[in-house]
Amino acid sequence: MTCFIIDDEPLAVRLLESFVSRTPDLELRGSYTDSIEALTALQQSPVDLLLLDIQMPDLNGMELAHAIDTERTRVIFTTAFRDYAFESYEVNALDFLLKPIRYAKFQAAIEKARQYFALKAAAT
Repeated sequence: MTCFIIDDEPLAVRLLESFVSRTPDLELRGSYTDSIEALTALQQSPVDLLLLDIQMPDLNGMELAHAIDTERTRVIFTTAFRDYAFESYEVNALDFLLKPIRYAKFQAAIEKARQYFALKAAAT
């Protein structure tokens, strides 16, 4: 699976990068602290999965998720704000990870993504 990390907090980006690097079969194609730049990159080079923060300047993560094809690119939200959990279902999010994120929770979310893409591949 290919992924982008999108979070305006550099420390959160570094933590997620370290999680991705420890996770087999997960390929990081880019990390972004600017959501508009990330959306442009996603339109030019789609990935399977977004690890996406919600509260960001300019274009927040929920707005970004509404702007993409969530059947092609699935979303795992990574946020400190549980208030958005219900809204995450509107964009068909695979999972919702609350910060601070532990690696075990991250692994469980990635396993959900693996299962989703395996089922999707089997159906085609």
